[in-house]
Amino acid sequence: MYNHPLTGEIIGAAMKVHSALGPGLLESAYENCLTHVLLQSGLFVEKQKALPLVFENVKLDAGYRIDLLVNKEIIVEVKAVEAIIDLHTAQVLTYLKLSGCKLALLINFNSVHLKDGIRRYIN
Repeated sequence: MYNHPLTGEIIGAAMKVHSALGPGLLESAYENCLTHVLLQSGLFVEKQKALPLVFENVKLDAGYRIDLLVNKEIIVEVKAVEAIIDLHTAQVLTYLKLSGCKLALLINFNSVHLKDGIRRYIN
């Protein structure tokens, strides 16, 4: 099983944001606050990182965007939804495949207890 040392730091930052704001806000609010906390901790964060689709050796802009790419290696997909569904999982797995990253976190901030809204995916 692949375990990255930054996973705990990212989850801790998400918990800090969730503790301060609680559930019920827009995804963009959580994304911006999480970005701020991660940057304050000294991590490199790319927000809304374009992810091209490579088909027949041609890079195509297919509109894919990673919510947060931390230190160029961990995908963080931010949600504020009633429940994580199969479509959200498929989205994250697609991002892992297209990016070549090995680890992704799907964080649903619309959870009473954030620990129940965190999913980890390994490529």
